[in-house]
Amino acid sequence: MSDTLSKELESLRIERDRRPGPRRGLPGWAWKLLVAAVAVGAAGLLWRGAGPQAVDVARLTTIEVKEAATVLVAGGYVVAHHKIQLGSKVVGRVAWIGVEKGDRVKKDQVLVRLDNTEYRAQVEQARGALQAAAARLAQLQTGSRPEEIQQARARADETEANLRNAQTNYDRTRGLDRDGVVSKQELDRARDQLDMARAQAEQAHKNYELVHQGPRREEIDQGRALVEQARGALRYYETMLDATEIRSPIDGTVLERLVETGEMVTTMFVGETGAKSSVVSLADLNDLQVEVDISQTEFARVSLGQPCAVVPDAFPDRRYRAVVAEIAPQANRQKATVQVKVQVKNPDAYLRPEMNARVSFEDPRAGQASVRQLLAPRSALFQADGKSAVMAVENGRAVIKLVTAGEEMGGSVRIASGLNGDETLVVGSPAALKSGQRLRVK
Repeated sequence: MSDTLSKELESLRIERDRRPGPRRGLPGWAWKLLVAAVAVGAAGLLWRGAGPQAVDVARLTTIEVKEAATVLVAGGYVVAHHKIQLGSKVVGRVAWIGVEKGDRVKKDQVLVRLDNTEYRAQVEQARGALQAAAARLAQLQTGSRPEEIQQARARADETEANLRNAQTNYDRTRGLDRDGVVSKQELDRARDQLDMARAQAEQAHKNYELVHQGPRREEIDQGRALVEQARGALRYYETMLDATEIRSPIDGTVLERLVETGEMVTTMFVGETGAKSSVVSLADLNDLQVEVDISQTEFARVSLGQPCAVVPDAFPDRRYRAVVAEIAPQANRQKATVQVKVQVKNPDAYLRPEMNARVSFEDPRAGQASVRQLLAPRSALFQADGKSAVMAVENGRAVIKLVTAGEEMGGSVRIASGLNGDETLVVGSPAALKSGQRLRVK
């Protein structure tokens, strides 16, 4: 079997001098050029087969807006109208703090808890004192018990009997003294015993009357006053215990967290390294103002209630309506300025305290100026590398344009910069397109 297989393999072998030689025709570089041309042609066929992307488009809308004339522009800082440094009514160590910087809080929400072991003990002590005072008052109001009255009556009867015996003994001794039977000393002793018995009887009768009548009104009033005093002390210590839970007085935002767990909190300022007098800093970010310094030479252009426009430096495309709410009663001599606070009417999440802002003071009496504004459909905008952008159609191809978007107006967005108003914009899903892609308008 192995010999047969070897013969068959031998018959299939091709001699070296019998192998076919290289084909003659186009040289190698020509073949490569041909292959490249075929590839380019195939790509072109594929591109022509895919065709331009069909898109929906819209034109920009141009509107004329009448705005009051600006009489003064000044820079300032955004500030919270009412900034609260929340402190503690009691001294204690921070056991728990439940907020971080930037957290939104509700009114009466617990922000910080102090160690309350000592204050709970004081409450229990005051509660016990109140119960004791109340029990004493109840005893005074109830009066003497029948058993106490009977006991006082028996004591009075006993002393009355002793008085009669002493009187009888004295009378007998005095008669014997007249007869010269007893000495003068025995007569004096009998007289003393009579006086003592008489005094004891009078005291027992008075005690019986007091027990029978019960406590005086003055004693009851005093007991009632002691109860009110104890009740007031209990309320005070309960208030101190409740103060170990520091609550937010407003709906607002935490601007700063000033303490950590384990730190001491006091009711007064003791320095940077000592106990803290405040635990958190709060503000209502829906109540913001812009604080500006107006030169005394331009102060005459500002008045209370004057309309303004606020534009933060961080967001120059955003514009906020405002009004002059406060003018300082005195000027700053060193700076030759007067401080003015402008109340922002429509603050939002973009506007934050301590931001730089530019305030344009308006004078409606000076007339109105027409301002041209461009509006783009909301669906035409998308984010490109974290910036607002639109996809324009130019010469049948997609072109990305970065824009500065302003406030929304219905289904449109004001375009502050980046477009001239003649562009045709892709709407719907412009972010799915690529710059330079061929487009076909539906």
